[in-house]
Amino acid sequence: MPDFTFEREVRTPFSEAYTIQQGDRQVGRLDIHFTDEMVHVALAVDESLTQEAIQEIIETVDEDMVDALGIAREGFVVHVFQGREVGVFGDEDFGKNGADG
Repeated sequence: MPDFTFEREVRTPFSEAYTIQQGDRQVGRLDIHFTDEMVHVALAVDESLTQEAIQEIIETVDEDMVDALGIAREGFVVHVFQGREVGVFGDEDFGKNGADG
């Protein structure tokens, strides 16, 4: 099975965001959002990953990351998106204040 590492980018009281690495290659992004009773996950992975690799990521998130936070949850929902990254954009790409077209 592939070996994945998760590098936290952002943490708030109700969410976390991670870059998913396989070796030195970025293969995905993970956003975890917590409510009082549910955990919602958005998982975007590279088009090269197999269903088995995606399942491994989901199991790691469920068993190692969410459970480690000690969140009492009644539900765990994962939305999986698979494709290729077309870019990462920020304020400088949209104009000085981010509001320009």
